Amino acid sequence: MMRTERFAIAVADGFSRVSNGKRIGVCSVQGGMNAAGIQDAYSGIVQAYEDSSPILCVTGGVPPAIRETERWNTSEAFRSATKWTGFINKAHRVPEYLRRAFTYLRTGRPGPVLLQLPRGLGEYDESEFPYVPVKGWRHKGDPGDVKVAVRALLAAKRPLIYAGQGIFNADACDELREFAELFQAPVLTTLKAKSCFPEDHALSLGVRGTPAERFLRTSDLIFAVGSSLSPGRFSHHVPDPSGKVIVQCTIDEMDINRNYRVDHAIVGDAKLVLGQLIAEVKEQASFKRGSRKELLREVEEAKREHMEKYTPLMGSDEKPINPYRVYRELMQTIDRGNSFVTHDSGNTRDQLSTVYEALIPHGFLGWGNVSTLGFGLGAAIGAKLAFPERQVVNFTGDAGVGYQLGNYEALVRNEIGITTIHINNSGFGGYGPGFWGAGHSPYTSKVTPSAIVKMAEAAEALGEYAERVEDPDEIAPALKRAFKENRSGRPAYLEVICCQHPVFGRWVTG
Repeated sequence: MMRTERFAIAVADGFSRVSNGKRIGVCSVQGGMNAAGIQDAYSGIVQAYEDSSPILCVTGGVPPAIRETERWNTSEAFRSATKWTGFINKAHRVPEYLRRAFTYLRTGRPGPVLLQLPRGLGEYDESEFPYVPVKGWRHKGDPGDVKVAVRALLAAKRPLIYAGQGIFNADACDELREFAELFQAPVLTTLKAKSCFPEDHALSLGVRGTPAERFLRTSDLIFAVGSSLSPGRFSHHVPDPSGKVIVQCTIDEMDINRNYRVDHAIVGDAKLVLGQLIAEVKEQASFKRGSRKELLREVEEAKREHMEKYTPLMGSDEKPINPYRVYRELMQTIDRGNSFVTHDSGNTRDQLSTVYEALIPHGFLGWGNVSTLGFGLGAAIGAKLAFPERQVVNFTGDAGVGYQLGNYEALVRNEIGITTIHINNSGFGGYGPGFWGAGHSPYTSKVTPSAIVKMAEAAEALGEYAERVEDPDEIAPALKRAFKENRSGRPAYLEVICCQHPVFGRWVTG
């Protein structure tokens, strides 16, 4: 029971994202004649739709007798933001609608489904109208397309694997790693796919920064797998696509040739298609394992160059604290083999995703596009429900904490032991010169200084374990104390007083 409908959606969304389609997040909100609840849920459902997250939202419905005559029509309002919306007008149709809902949730491109259930429908005989759970369906790629794609891949001198969220949706992390190691090609992931490939791996390019920029520009072939290849506000463009071969594997044919000319396409489930590609590559007599040693050395050099910019920041002793120091202390304190970390919109997303090295699938959840401030908290709760044994951390900033604050009480009430780290720099924005383009102001506005408003006291008043951290040497001890509280089911809140450091690590725009 969350404090707002949008956060109910966010928790279900987070649960679904880390479950690889095996378990679906379900939530219910007020609707029908009292439509305020479903209206408040709209932004959360839009984000799930934009990010291809399968959730089931059940809401009230207007009485069937007045349907289509009401002033605000829920079905029409959500048609463009859901994979399917249904209105149950007879009690005995509940099993039918649930079968349809879970068929859509577990088949094809994921997305949210909305079911409206009006009051007063009565009951039905379950023996006459039984419900049988739906498993969902996936399909392989055309074998001919697979053969053609492999020929193109093997002919490339500087191939790049660009992995998207579809790797998670298909539960294909193991297949991605096997293919990358077999093919000996570097792997760049989208923000939403971060952690689908271990970022301490010799072939990992991470999400962005020097390695991403270098290999996107110099690769002669890009193999996009589980990615729509749709440049948005938080993804890379393919520079000079006319000079590259593009091979794309996607579950949705609407992705193909949408933004770029695709030379070779395979329509199918990422897990199944990668299995086909692995088998086909092994059959090619011309393939030689480990034939790209020079390419691997270049990956290592690019990663070293990338960290030369951030290592001094991550070891800084300055006060107020440099936020990159916080991210380093977290990586050294948390068990990255059994944890989950996410962020909020703005600085925490863009700084953290650039330097945090995720080691296990869903060790990090990146998100963007239709970004709703505060979503990181809901995602963290969903992850904790899915992975109760993991340490879960949610980063937020001054803007995000304002959206999250009321829902901290829900953590206390439900004994959900996660830690929120508030990067309190008394400002909004914070993008460095050149991040969005020339002339962009580093900080768009200032907020009440942290010296006046102590947010840790507010979190403590709601029942959380809370600390205010002002000395960089106190970050790790505070984290350890917070994690200890989490183990007993108590949520923790760390307010870290930071400087207004700009964001680096831009997205490639062309």
